[in-house]
Amino acid sequence: MTQPSLSVVVPVFNERDNVTPLVNEITAALRGQIDFEIVYVDDNSKDDSLQVLQALKTANPELRVLHHVSQSGQSTAVRTGVKAARAPWIATLDGDGQNDPADIPKLLAARGSAEEQVKLFAGWRVNRQDSGSKRWASKWANAIRARMLRDDTPDTGCGIKLFERAAFLDLPYFDHMHRYLPALMQRAGWKTVSVPVNHRHRTSGVSKYNNLGRALVGIRDLRGVAWLITRSKRTAVEEV
Repeated sequence: MTQPSLSVVVPVFNERDNVTPLVNEITAALRGQIDFEIVYVDDNSKDDSLQVLQALKTANPELRVLHHVSQSGQSTAVRTGVKAARAPWIATLDGDGQNDPADIPKLLAARGSAEEQVKLFAGWRVNRQDSGSKRWASKWANAIRARMLRDDTPDTGCGIKLFERAAFLDLPYFDHMHRYLPALMQRAGWKTVSVPVNHRHRTSGVSKYNNLGRALVGIRDLRGVAWLITRSKRTAVEEV
């Protein structure tokens, strides 16, 4: 099998109706453009998402399917996929279909014109298609995060991102870390870029988060990431 240049990692939990259309959109966006693989990580879904994924493998040789034997959350699922990935660069998508796979080439084009120190290209949902309450909650969360972390990123919650695998695996791991990748990458000494992307309505399934629960966890996580930033230390290394 050809070594892929890009691994598309998609975490899913109870998304059986979104799996097939999203896999089809990923292959339509990337076949003939780049050598790629798709790594789906099923986070112990209670529906038949895993069976749907397994059935898709015959028609989609790029597809690999991993399964958590116990539900572990989105950040763990992303990390599982990245660790299993065979490509040096990773693109992530949420499994609910709201991210548009057609934006992956846009992120790749941004990488092609960026300096080498940029290790993360983060999607920026300039026209969000969520409910008014979600948009309001996200607006305030982004404002608080920006004030505390100074990560110069307008939208860290967007699921579509492109980043270097090695740089990601060098970051400190904790639950919900996927929401703080720009700040964590910058803490490690790398640069990040935000790229405007499309955002779509959810057509099937239900959201796995609510505003209150996300806010309560977010406050604790923000304090932890801010602490990590204050305790970071970097130095140049030379071989003699």
